[in-house]
Amino acid sequence: MKLIIQIPCYNEAGTLAIALAALPRSVPGFDVVEWLVIDDGSVDDTARIALQNGVDHVVRHSRNQGLARGFMTGLEACLERGADVIVNTDADNQYNADDIPALVSPILQHKADIVVGARPIDTIEHFSPAKKFLQKLGSWVVRVVSRTSIPDAPSGFRAMSRAAAQRLVVFSDYTYTLETIIQAGQKNMAIMSVPVRVNEDLRPSRLLKSIPSYIQRSIGTMVRIFVIYRPFRFFGVLGGVLFLLGFLIGLRFLFYYATGAGEGHVQSLILASVLLGMGFQTILVAFLADLLAANRKLLEDIRVTVKRAPTDMSHSTVNLEDMTLRQISPLGHHGSMTEADAAQGNVVANR
Repeated sequence: MKLIIQIPCYNEAGTLAIALAALPRSVPGFDVVEWLVIDDGSVDDTARIALQNGVDHVVRHSRNQGLARGFMTGLEACLERGADVIVNTDADNQYNADDIPALVSPILQHKADIVVGARPIDTIEHFSPAKKFLQKLGSWVVRVVSRTSIPDAPSGFRAMSRAAAQRLVVFSDYTYTLETIIQAGQKNMAIMSVPVRVNEDLRPSRLLKSIPSYIQRSIGTMVRIFVIYRPFRFFGVLGGVLFLLGFLIGLRFLFYYATGAGEGHVQSLILASVLLGMGFQTILVAFLADLLAANRKLLEDIRVTVKRAPTDMSHSTVNLEDMTLRQISPLGHHGSMTEADAAQGNVVANR
C-alpha cells in the first residue's frame, strides 16, 4: 500500500520547509509514504526548497493556474505514481500532520472513500468572526446541496482513496474544496469527517481576499455544480415557477375578461403570454440538460475505466481531457518530463 501526501504550492518558500518537517515518513497501514509538491507557477524558490527538504516528486506549472487546477494536477500525478491513498494538505502548515493517521483510517477500514478533516472553527484564534460565520454558512449550504454531513467543507486537509480520486473532476479554477464534496455527494461516494487540529497561523489566507469576493465565488461554484449534477431539477423548478406565474396572471386576465373589464388588463395578457413561453422553453431546456448530463456521466465512466486500466509506461496513451496523443517516458531523474507535461506547461522532477 502506498500513501502519497500532496501539497499544492504557490510562492510558499517561506513556509514550505516548516510544513514538510512535520510530515510523516511512515503511517500505519502503508508500506510506502511519499511526498509530492505541486509548484503552481511559483516565482520564488518553492521547487528548490521542496527537493532540498526530501520531497520525492515535484510537478511544476510553468504559469500560475489556480489552487483547483494545482489540486487536480496533484491527483493525476499521484495516480500515475501508483498511490492507493492520497492525502492533501496545505503548504502553510495550517493542519497538524500528526492527524494524518486518523484521516486515512476510515479509508483503510473501507468505511469511506473521502475523509475531510474538520477544524475546530470556534476555537481558532486567528479566524475573524466574519470568517468563522462564512465557514459555517458555506458548510451548511454544501451539506444541503450535496446531501452530506461534512461540518467543515472549506477544509483542504483531506484523504481519498484511489478510486475516489479517479472519479473527481474539478471545473472551477478558484477552489476545489466545495466542489469535490458536492461531487462526492452527487456521485454517492462514501464521505465522512474526522476532527483535526490546526497549527499557529504563519500567513494570511490567499483565498479570502475580501468577504464579498469570497461569497460571490463560493455561491457561483455551488450554483455551477448544482446545474451540472442536478440540471433537470434546477431548470425544471425555474421553468415551473415561470409557467405557474404566467398561468396565474392569465387566469386573472380571464376573470376580468369574463366580467367585462378585460380591455383594461391587456398588459396582464401580454405578461402571461411571455411568462408561459419562457416557462415552457425553460422546461424544454431542463430535458435537454438532463440528456447532456446522462451523456456526461457516460463519458466520466469511460474516463474512470481508462484510468483504472493497466498502462505500459513505455507506450503512448490517450488523454481524454485534451484528446491529444502523448508519449509517456520514464521519470527517473531531475528535470525529466513527458510530452503531455510539456504541452500543458508542467515540469516534473523526481528524486
